[in-house]
Amino acid sequence: MKEKIYLYTGFERFWHWTQAMLITGLLVTGFEIHGTVDLMDFGTAVKYHEMLAWGLTGLTVFAIFWHFTTGEWKQYRPTLEKMGDMVCYYTGGLFRGAPPPVKKTPEKKLNPLQRITYFILKVLLFPFQLLSGFLYMYYNSLPAWGIDISLETLGLLHTAGAFAFLAFMVVHVYLSTTGETVTSHLRAMITGWESVETGRQ
Repeated sequence: MKEKIYLYTGFERFWHWTQAMLITGLLVTGFEIHGTVDLMDFGTAVKYHEMLAWGLTGLTVFAIFWHFTTGEWKQYRPTLEKMGDMVCYYTGGLFRGAPPPVKKTPEKKLNPLQRITYFILKVLLFPFQLLSGFLYMYYNSLPAWGIDISLETLGLLHTAGAFAFLAFMVVHVYLSTTGETVTSHLRAMITGWESVETGRQ
């Protein structure tokens, strides 16, 4: 049996879609700078990449403030409870049409695998990518700051982070199609309302 609950607040939806657009823009302009794609000239790509980077930094700072003032940071606290059930679901049950073993609630929006994934994304990958990007942006000032790293190394590290973000986005978009219908998860992130299974913990 299903019930409809208000799962995602207005700010969470704004944050999600704004972040998605900024990261997509950063990937496109970043790969343009890298020479992987050819959609604009190098100077334009650098200008937009830096603007988008500052935009994502501002959004991230605001989101951190929101998460800590509302207590929503607890949503990302890793747990091993029902981890095995979720692994079995994603590797088999999902393809047989089985219901998720963990029920979504406003207090627990993420299952154990999602918690660990988003924890790594927010605590490790985001800071890594922002730091490597800004060190690259202000490379000429690094000697004065006592930082000794080659431009090539910084470029490789930042590009590796970009591919990690790209891999996450591909998996994220795929999993967004695995709801009750292909668009149900997408609709939930637009309206805030999602249908969830009753009687599950």
